[in-house]
Amino acid sequence: MSRKDGMNYAPQGKPSPVVSPGEFAFAAVNLDHGHIYGMTNGLIEAGATVKWVYDPDPQKVSGFLKAYPAARPAESLEQVLQDPEIRLVAAAAIPNERGPLGVRVMEHGKDYFTDKTPFTTLSQLAAAREACDRTGRRYFVYYSERLHVESAIHAGHLVHSGAIGRVVQVLGLGPHRLNAPSRPAWFFEKERYGGILCDIGSHQIEQFLFYAGCRDARVLHSKVGNFRNPQYPELEDYGDATLLGEGGATMYFRVDWLTPDGLSTWGDGRTVILGTEGYIELRKYVDIAREPEGDQLYLVNGEGETRLALRGQVGYPFFGDLILDVLNRTERAMTQAHIFKAAELCLLAQEQAIRIEGA
Repeated sequence: MSRKDGMNYAPQGKPSPVVSPGEFAFAAVNLDHGHIYGMTNGLIEAGATVKWVYDPDPQKVSGFLKAYPAARPAESLEQVLQDPEIRLVAAAAIPNERGPLGVRVMEHGKDYFTDKTPFTTLSQLAAAREACDRTGRRYFVYYSERLHVESAIHAGHLVHSGAIGRVVQVLGLGPHRLNAPSRPAWFFEKERYGGILCDIGSHQIEQFLFYAGCRDARVLHSKVGNFRNPQYPELEDYGDATLLGEGGATMYFRVDWLTPDGLSTWGDGRTVILGTEGYIELRKYVDIAREPEGDQLYLVNGEGETRLALRGQVGYPFFGDLILDVLNRTERAMTQAHIFKAAELCLLAQEQAIRIEGA
């Protein structure tokens, strides 16, 4: 796992199977983003079996098979979709292809698990909502900056147990290293990647809804710009937004592709959750100039000041819950309404964004 390259960041946890070997088969397809490895790791650690891998690019398939030699290369996507043993299709397609692929998967009677961002247009979101209702299938999203970060998972336990009272505001910082030479062409084409608020902003909005317990919110203000990369005119290397949740909680988040080369990891991701009785700060991937290991959680409330080092202490329960949701038709991992609301809000933030003059 590369600490320097966010595109290929694939956390590994301890095995915590919720099913017996061979009981839950899934396929990995459309390997356009390295997050497919994190998605696959999480499912396997929860007991799933990766049966098929498919991508039109043989090189991508070869790389995947080196990591997961038990998988079999499929000759086509149709071969995967026609296999009755496959319960879930995991994919990390080019962003503007994720929604249509998900509809196709669900129409073949299988649940779908996509990398974020799940859509690049509101019409794709509407088509997926309709397909979910019509087929009864699920459309899961890999919001990895909460689901695959142990400090973020533990923060949820603390918030929902009342450790900081009622959540008033969530502050999210999502800087990423660009590593432009390693990026595929589609990464710099706005129609294909969707824009920075639609893309990495989706992590931040999902976290706000989760920590603040909001079923709905509205975008008050958003803006985007390109400050350092004029050679890529369609790239947005900066974006921010302010949201107001249904219960009065607010959020401000900032995302960017401006991480300096001197940082030891791909991005200094942080979240601050302010409550009426205290606050929590997450230093997800590094505690700069102090602790190279991420998953540092700081809690301040009426009982005092606490620092928790959580790497390897919490695990990643989302993946086991997802598997059980597929098998039992429940919503333990994440509700479909939450998934689609987070997607809708990031699309609206992108659509409404002001372009910063001079950027």
